[in-house]
Amino acid sequence: MIGFIGSVFSPWYHWSGRGDPENNCCINVVTSGLNGRFTMTDRGRAALSRSRNSFRVGPSRIDWTGRSLRITVNEWGALPMVGPVRGEIVLTPLSLPDAVYDLTPDGAHRWRPIAPMSHVAVDLGGGHRWEGHGYFDSNTGVRPLEQDFRFWTWGRFPQANRTVCFYDAVRRDGSHLQLGAEFDRAGGARVIKPPPLTRMARSRWLVRRESRADAGVVPKERLSLLDAPFYSRALVETRIDGEPSLGMHEALDLDRFRLPVLKPMLAVRVPRWTGAV
Repeated sequence: MIGFIGSVFSPWYHWSGRGDPENNCCINVVTSGLNGRFTMTDRGRAALSRSRNSFRVGPSRIDWTGRSLRITVNEWGALPMVGPVRGEIVLTPLSLPDAVYDLTPDGAHRWRPIAPMSHVAVDLGGGHRWEGHGYFDSNTGVRPLEQDFRFWTWGRFPQANRTVCFYDAVRRDGSHLQLGAEFDRAGGARVIKPPPLTRMARSRWLVRRESRADAGVVPKERLSLLDAPFYSRALVETRIDGEPSLGMHEALDLDRFRLPVLKPMLAVRVPRWTGAV
């Protein structure tokens, strides 16, 4: 689940010239399996309302209760699996580290892992009810992603006493981002030397993928969660410092994303709605 102000993957935001982020916002929810749905309705300024502790986009909203993040979902799945996606997600942080990382040297893009160790309870109907470990972060940027990056991968891997995250990117100027960070239950956060970057099998759309793993270990996809011509999200199994971990992984090919032919394709999956609800 992602909340966007300035919906970076929306063709409508691209076609608008990206001059008014609040006029292209959405709450994106993706579920997997036989009843899986993809919701990413691009909504206008009239649908947006936000304060210190709440964020509403149309009929869905995110509220901070002082202890948990409560996400109320009321969306419709996009083609071809049209149907309602309704329910609630409650994310309770186990720690709240104070850490922000620059993804470009000038700080134009930043990543803030707000609650990298959390408990999450999901109840979205259609068999999508479960509890487990969760994660909450924020990405901000003042330029389009494809202007500054060609490709990136990101991974979050929970371990017995910590969570480790890896950001790897090829920037448009040819430089590389290689960031490793670990977080503990006490709120500690520190940069670490990441294990080797290892190629893994490409996605079904042949998106290049790689992740961090101990020497001699090849990360493996265990469950595909979202597969697009320029993007892959999956549960990936790896081994870090001798400890196996099953975590969230994404790969983003921004050379593909910037191709004009992709924008009309995306518009089929990302409808535009300008009403308040």
